[in-house]
Amino acid sequence: MRPRSAPPRRVTIVDVAQHAEVSTTAVSKVLRNAYGTSPAMRAKVRKAVAELGYRPSAAARGMRGQTYTIGVMLPDIRNPFFAEILDGVTEWLSDTEYQILLGPGCNGEAAEARVTETMIDHSMDGVILIAPVSSRSRLQHVASTVPTVVVGRHSHSTTYDSVADDDIAGAALVVDHLADLGHRRIAHIEHLETDPARIAEMPNAIRAEGYRQAMRAHGLADDIDIVSTTYTQQGGYLGAQQLLARPRRPTAIFAGADIVAMGVLEAIAQAGLTVPDDISVAGYDNTTFANFEPISLTSVDQAGREIGRSAARLLLERIAELDKPAAHIRLSPTLVTRRSTAAPPR
Repeated sequence: MRPRSAPPRRVTIVDVAQHAEVSTTAVSKVLRNAYGTSPAMRAKVRKAVAELGYRPSAAARGMRGQTYTIGVMLPDIRNPFFAEILDGVTEWLSDTEYQILLGPGCNGEAAEARVTETMIDHSMDGVILIAPVSSRSRLQHVASTVPTVVVGRHSHSTTYDSVADDDIAGAALVVDHLADLGHRRIAHIEHLETDPARIAEMPNAIRAEGYRQAMRAHGLADDIDIVSTTYTQQGGYLGAQQLLARPRRPTAIFAGADIVAMGVLEAIAQAGLTVPDDISVAGYDNTTFANFEPISLTSVDQAGREIGRSAARLLLERIAELDKPAAHIRLSPTLVTRRSTAAPPR
């Protein structure tokens, strides 16, 4: 049996310093983007790093106080809107040393707990939790351990920062648009909220409340019709099937998310109906697929990239100043109208 060869020795900061003919202190400053290094010094060190293939040790960095890693928890990797948020986070961090590591939350408290605890155990410098379903106390526990930004929740915590869309206003934009077109039987598909303690914070519940308020404002209280499923394509499909089976089916469906609208469009097509001639459909998120020519989905744009950029900015500020007051950003949505909505059929 041939003896197993020893793994190659890891390139160290000492090797980089010797190769660049500078001190290890100078190399450390360049790697940390610290003050006190000239452009020529930075060029020499970066050249040596590239030639040697040096990679900093996360464990060693953690012992010095930072690993330059940020954990991002995604509840559902299939939802294209979360990718838009991630693009914004990546864009903001592109000129820094920070690297992103993703973890699936799987829309469940137990899975979220495992993901966040793993991020903490790996000494990540901060975490961004996108639309978490964990309890307020759980989020505060995480934030007391590591700098945390919560995306999507309408929180007013003093321990973590947050970024969210004005979901009441966003839902009103959809109802106003459909009512102005002449629709009265406007139905809504929401994500079922099972925990009463979260209703005041979760975007799905707030969008549903925004729909109710807007319907009442248009004198359509008797036409309020909500189906509770999930913010998934399957949830949209099942919700639309229920609505299409009504004795008087709606003339318009407001899906709580674009991925829900995908299932709605599928169910309508299978029923032999067309959009918007037989029924109008509007979504929420203005994801990439909403602009595809065959779909052309009217949707609320809540600026996913801007949400991501804001979350990354708040997190870096929190990492730099742990005791700063919590910041809570609310973005104003806009409605992008396309061909999926039109006047109701006569």
